[in-house]
Amino acid sequence: MRHPVTPDGRYFVVRGRLWRMADPNLPAEHRGELTRALMAARRAVGVALRNGDDTGLKAARAAVDVAKRELGERGPVWWKDGAPDLNRHMARNTPYAEWLATLEG
Repeated sequence: MRHPVTPDGRYFVVRGRLWRMADPNLPAEHRGELTRALMAARRAVGVALRNGDDTGLKAARAAVDVAKRELGERGPVWWKDGAPDLNRHMARNTPYAEWLATLEG
């Protein structure tokens, strides 16, 4: 992956922001199905935007949300240790700040 992944495997970092990873406990075949559904939904978002289709856009965004929730990237966290969800937080404002600083030099 071109973006760094936190040592615990919960997030990847893009431009300093944490984004939740998919649940690593999903069976590979199911994860593949969900990933394909997510990519199809994202393509549908693009088509709806290009066509000015507000109804299609709403449906496509809902499909993206469903796929991301099933992958574990949104909704309840997939880890069981009670750690908070830091999705979309700036890494520098989280317990990952020191780790990220070591990557940035």
